[in-house]
Amino acid sequence: MTDHNQVTYDVVAPSRSDAPPVPHARITLDAPRRRNALSAALLDGLRAALDRAAHDDVHAVVLAASGPAFCSGADLTEALADGMTASARRLADVLRDLLALPKPVVARVHGPVRAGGIGLVAACDVAVSADHITYAFTEARLALAPAVISLAVLPRMTPRAAQRTFLTGAQFTAAEAAGWGLVTSAVPAEALDAEVNAVLDGLAAADPQGLAATKELLNADTLARFDARVDDVVTSSADLFASPRARAAMEKLLAR
Repeated sequence: MTDHNQVTYDVVAPSRSDAPPVPHARITLDAPRRRNALSAALLDGLRAALDRAAHDDVHAVVLAASGPAFCSGADLTEALADGMTASARRLADVLRDLLALPKPVVARVHGPVRAGGIGLVAACDVAVSADHITYAFTEARLALAPAVISLAVLPRMTPRAAQRTFLTGAQFTAAEAAGWGLVTSAVPAEALDAEVNAVLDGLAAADPQGLAATKELLNADTLARFDARVDDVVTSSADLFASPRARAAMEKLLAR
């Protein structure tokens, strides 16, 4: 196990003896006391881990998290202190890395996900969620918008679902997330690993060249839109985080 600044990286053997003998990489968000908030350190560690997975002899990547939450979104303490210009760009880079990685990425979502964390889930090729958890795009309630993550989220979700959840900031269930296309499946918590392993076994049966070419085909339109709009949404995100209304809302939330 190697520590990548709040991110761990492991190469994992197949879970069953009769499965194809091809390992996968497991990347774990590992800042549980901060609910895996998207700090600069965590985002840099995640990029480094994805780069390692691209070059390792693995057929797929599992994106997981430690602690009770999968990801709480942006690190608001860091945003208030340092602004979001650099971190918005870091998040955009991570989302693009997930979409463009020449190996499939499977999200193992065991705990609640908020705001920017949903962007990570959306950028994965397959997302398996525990059915008891909740999701929420909380940005609008903090005088913000889900600007950067929209590049990964909007190609997945139905338009009406995106409008409702983006505008209200209300929580929604894993079953709703699956119905709207945000996650692939919602399963009981005790079946989460079995479902992830079933996906991995299916991926291991495919040829690496076929996986890379197919993923490129599937994500071509999303990446084209991403590259055309990324500079604008990074600027918009940084400007919103720097606004007096957003700073006041973040300060109030952190003071609770």
